[in-house]
Amino acid sequence: MSKLNFVFWGTPEVASETLEILKENGYTPSLIVTAPDKPQGRKMIITPPPVKVWAIANNIPYVQPEKLTEPLSIFLSRGSHSEGEGRREEKLEEAKYDFFLVVAYGKIMPEEILNMPKLGSINVHYSLLPKYRGASPVESVILSGEAKTGVTIQKMKHEMDSGPILAKEEVQILSDENAPELRKRLIEVGGNLLVNNLQRFAEGKIKETPQNDQEATFCKKIKKEDGLIDLDGEGIKNYNKFRAYAHWPRTFFFKNGKRIIITDASLVDNKFIIKRVLPEGRKEINYADLQKLVF
Repeated sequence: MSKLNFVFWGTPEVASETLEILKENGYTPSLIVTAPDKPQGRKMIITPPPVKVWAIANNIPYVQPEKLTEPLSIFLSRGSHSEGEGRREEKLEEAKYDFFLVVAYGKIMPEEILNMPKLGSINVHYSLLPKYRGASPVESVILSGEAKTGVTIQKMKHEMDSGPILAKEEVQILSDENAPELRKRLIEVGGNLLVNNLQRFAEGKIKETPQNDQEATFCKKIKKEDGLIDLDGEGIKNYNKFRAYAHWPRTFFFKNGKRIIITDASLVDNKFIIKRVLPEGRKEINYADLQKLVF
């Protein structure tokens, strides 16, 4: 297996977990591009993204550009984690990388950047493209009540998630599976799919399959207010929303102006059964005890 000279673009935990799978199988990037550190939590503590943490732990050069402007003005630093000595900056487009690998980077990449490497850029997307193009494929496939989803490796184009398919693997969705559980499985599937195809891609042995745009469906970026649930709504739809938004924004309703987060629920005879809730400013309780609370 020859050494592949590639740049990895990614930011959250899903990307760092993919990096770990690649490393375990002998693939490490020459350079990592990730998002800048950001304030998090109630105390707004400046926190590095998971991919930066992984890069430092594995001694991989990384950079954190604020903006992706015109390529001629993009300078990426090798060895930036050393903070000083031996720091060397170079223009990304002048480096002779084989390809860019993008996993949940979080920003729209200009076409000039996507086309910089010799083989272009590839992306791991957690759906069976062309279905569920966009920012929330895992949540959206559960919301829609689908029985299957999967992982697609695509050659990137400027139009979001529309590039030709390099590899694809189908995954069945369990009836009670929530988004974090499904995403965990898809990360492993996607990582292994990369491992099985990166060398073949680099050697030009994969035939690109164009997507059928007529079959494309789209999913939006999730907002906090999307978690609001109609307690009188259809049971299966409420249960799917509870599963889809289990990590964030979670599902909730209001009682006397207070937000009530649903922490445990099930579907019984097509009825949405709430078991546990977390009232705003209080401890988690059984749903049956909610009526006893005085707000």
